[in-house]
Amino acid sequence: MKRIGFLTFGHWQDVAGSQTPTARDAIVQTIELAVAAEELGIDGAFVRVHHFAPQLASPFPLLAAMAARTSRIEIGTGVIDMRYENPLYMAEEAAVTDLISNRRLQLGISRGSPEPALNGSEAFGYVPADGRSDADEARAHTELFRAAIDGAGVVLASPQMTGHDGALAIQPQSPGLADRIWWGSGTRKTAVWTAERGMNLMSSTLLTEDTGVPFDELQAEQIALYRAAWKEAGWEREPRVSVSRSVLPIVTDRDRAYFGGRSSDSKDQVGHLDGGLARFGRSYVGEPDIIAEELAKDAAVRDADTILLTVPNQLGVDYNATLLETIAAHIAPAIGWTKATAPAHT
Repeated sequence: MKRIGFLTFGHWQDVAGSQTPTARDAIVQTIELAVAAEELGIDGAFVRVHHFAPQLASPFPLLAAMAARTSRIEIGTGVIDMRYENPLYMAEEAAVTDLISNRRLQLGISRGSPEPALNGSEAFGYVPADGRSDADEARAHTELFRAAIDGAGVVLASPQMTGHDGALAIQPQSPGLADRIWWGSGTRKTAVWTAERGMNLMSSTLLTEDTGVPFDELQAEQIALYRAAWKEAGWEREPRVSVSRSVLPIVTDRDRAYFGGRSSDSKDQVGHLDGGLARFGRSYVGEPDIIAEELAKDAAVRDADTILLTVPNQLGVDYNATLLETIAAHIAPAIGWTKATAPAHT
């Protein structure tokens, strides 16, 4: 089964042509686009999380607002940088948001990505101990967060207050949330690590390794290794796998003015990132029927169960709703998608 959702970075900038000149515009329009997407039968509304940048940051108030305005669509992140997070406070926020949404929350998390701040997570108070990296810190935060949402006791009770000296879990709890955690993986190695720990796999338009093969084939290899490791680990439930794609159909003169010159984006790009080679996936730009044919041949899209479509949020809600409508009607059926008629969450 294929599900499609949108993924917004929530940019805002007060420049000519921007429909999101302020942070409030970006935030409110994200909620409105989730409502519009649900009406179109789209399955998911996801937000990217960045710090120290004019983009969406603190996700839970926004996700809760999206949940309160919708009833079916999945809401989620792609991804939260766990270097910055207090695991227990995040566990409380996540549980509350999941309960508001009636268990529609899908949380993508990761060890983070290159960012504008130097040692940004240290400014939040999370300084790795000697001999540990910030990636180690992110994984430790993740381990505690996952234990907390799964109901583990994380602090000893005060006998004076409770009458016992056992361990207390965070409250509230939202049963099932632990199965809806995704790890944003940029390599084949971390995909295997993700499977071994029983998390769903989230893979974007960037892989922080390169073997010389096309992006979709390398990502499909990543997915195959993940599924093999999942099976070997013996997990009982079926995992979920998402990939992100930039899909920009050109139907109107306005589309052509915005994206008609992006033919150079139709090829993979290889560059240096964090001291190594990285491969960036292509964008799908053009007539809807051509995109549908090309996307159906994308090896990773064929192997994933969920496709997240990055949207140009600064063009506004109406434009992006129309873009999603075009994709839903003329492109998504080619990859096996059908319009949602029942609750998307599991």
